[in-house]
Amino acid sequence: MISTDQTQQLLTGGGNVVDNDGSKIGSIGQVYLDDQTGQPEWVTVKTGMFGGGESFVPLREAEVTGDDLRVPYSKDKVKDAPRIEDADSHLSETEEAELYRYYGVGGADYDTSNDTSAVASHGDTGHDTSGPDTDSAMTRSEEQLEVGTEKREAGRARLRKYVVTENVTTTVPVSHEEVRLEREPITDDNIDQATSGGDITSEEHDVVLTEERVVVNKETVPVERVRVDKETVTEHQEVSEEVRKEQIELDENAGTTGDQDSDDRRV
Repeated sequence: MISTDQTQQLLTGGGNVVDNDGSKIGSIGQVYLDDQTGQPEWVTVKTGMFGGGESFVPLREAEVTGDDLRVPYSKDKVKDAPRIEDADSHLSETEEAELYRYYGVGGADYDTSNDTSAVASHGDTGHDTSGPDTDSAMTRSEEQLEVGTEKREAGRARLRKYVVTENVTTTVPVSHEEVRLEREPITDDNIDQATSGGDITSEEHDVVLTEERVVVNKETVPVERVRVDKETVTEHQEVSEEVRKEQIELDENAGTTGDQDSDDRRV
């Protein structure tokens, strides 16, 4: 039988619930005490992605090993246990009976007239101070949302230079010489030039013709400088998260005998 001192050790040690082979089933969540005996009766195991779900496991055959709790059940057995909704303070008789039948503890006729209550939750920031050895005060705690930012790599930018080829078309004026005949009559002004040669002769006269042609040269010249720069852009993102807080209610009839069959209360 696990003692209450061992229970506090489990809740503050940050341990896990493991099977007979030492394989982790999940982290320890809450421990529920029997209302009549005050002994630990159930433990919840946080399973699933990021510990999002909690399953109940009986403590009858469990053993404390360091900060861990060893139970005689497999991980699949625990994960498939009946889910108990809204059991932050008590288990009802029907809920407890259903769990006992599932695990086969004490048989289906096991007496479940004594509801169990949760004594603490692993990882909570506050602890109840009420009890026989303390004053009459009770501490109410709540979770507060702390939101910050962290820098991480979101991508990379790289300058890369490569060569492309394109056609450039331009118009260039070019000129060339062509031959044309000009005839002029003999006048007093050119008579001397006309009679300077022989009488009747054969004669040739060459004229050089010229033309322009297009000459293309290419030259590499710098045209601009390109660099990569960074700027910080700030935007607002809305963050929504659930936080838990404790509520405290006064039950004036908690000590009466007829209160054993009443609905469980949440503190």
